[in-house]
Amino acid sequence: MSEQPPYLHIVDVLRQRIADQEWVAGDRLPSRAQLAQECGVGEAVVRRAQEMLISQGVLEGRAGSGTYVAEPQERVRMVRSRQHEHTDGSLFRAEMAALGKKGTWESRSEAMVSAPADIAARLDIPEADYCVRTSYEYLADGKPVLLSTSWEPYSITSGTLAVLPEGGPFAGMGVVRRMAEIGITVSRATEQPEPRQATAEEASLLGVQKGAFVTHIRRTYYSDDGRPVETADIVVPAARCEIVYEIPISR
Repeated sequence: MSEQPPYLHIVDVLRQRIADQEWVAGDRLPSRAQLAQECGVGEAVVRRAQEMLISQGVLEGRAGSGTYVAEPQERVRMVRSRQHEHTDGSLFRAEMAALGKKGTWESRSEAMVSAPADIAARLDIPEADYCVRTSYEYLADGKPVLLSTSWEPYSITSGTLAVLPEGGPFAGMGVVRRMAEIGITVSRATEQPEPRQATAEEASLLGVQKGAFVTHIRRTYYSDDGRPVETADIVVPAARCEIVYEIPISR
């Protein structure tokens, strides 16, 4: 088994010192030079450890001032469940209401956008085929908690009242109900979550540090004949949200 990288050891050391309340929220940490001397490592190792803790929301870097212990943030619980897909109205709004928060979202749709190669592969359509692309920013009490970019084959909804996810009589109903309104039954979905760091654009929209850890979920909905009808990239900041999967048990 390979030895733990030095910076990860320093991450554990700093976490423990915070847990032991040697430093509390709002306290400024000693200089990197001092920490490096105390821990017997180079300043570059301390810097990398601090950058990881900043990306996780444990520390906060302030330009020209130093590194501080971040104020603890309440994490929003996001439940992923097959049963929830059949809930009337907005699941996000209902989840936020259960937490005593107001759930809203902002969106922007573009029709007849050429599908890039990876999206075309996920939708099983030729590359550059037209799609409807919708970008979402979901908010809890006015603060961003997740981003989503949805792609639907234009050939499926073209000429119907469901062509725009957030426009027309079916606006805001969600993929499952909107597709049902035009005679398409969505019978299953797949989700592929993976951790990564936020891009500069994502960090700006979410109000987190550049490089902060996020969970990237690639979700695809399929009709009962196996055709992909929508795919989306969902980006959830790890410091603000926890993701819980509910798995039904057959009896």
